[in-house]
Amino acid sequence: QVQLLESGGGLVQVGGSLRLSCIGSGRTVINYAMGWFRQAPGKEREFVAAISRSGSSTSYADSVKGRFTISKSSTKNTMYLQMNSMLPEDTAVYFCAADRRRGPIILKDSDYDYWGRGTQVTVSS
Repeated sequence: QVQLLESGGGLVQVGGSLRLSCIGSGRTVINYAMGWFRQAPGKEREFVAAISRSGSSTSYADSVKGRFTISKSSTKNTMYLQMNSMLPEDTAVYFCAADRRRGPIILKDSDYDYWGRGTQVTVSS
């Protein structure tokens, strides 16, 4: 059974940075297609970024392009989301996701089999 655990959320000021981590346990997930999604209060969950199985391809939502960077470490079985130049509209619960079967890169949340419980990110102005 694959389990994902996010960490690194917190409170940051506008223009600040945070790095989220998503560590997999139960199986080696680093070769899975993986992604980050977020859900703000009263809104639908939305795509943030995705990384391919090999790690060679990435994709970003337009709202975070140039500010966020997704990556993964094979040695640590961990995926990261580096968030810079943060804005109040980045405030949300951030979820990581992984899938073993589909890919190589997945943008739709319905195509992911495994999910973490989320970590809160709050950007204050």
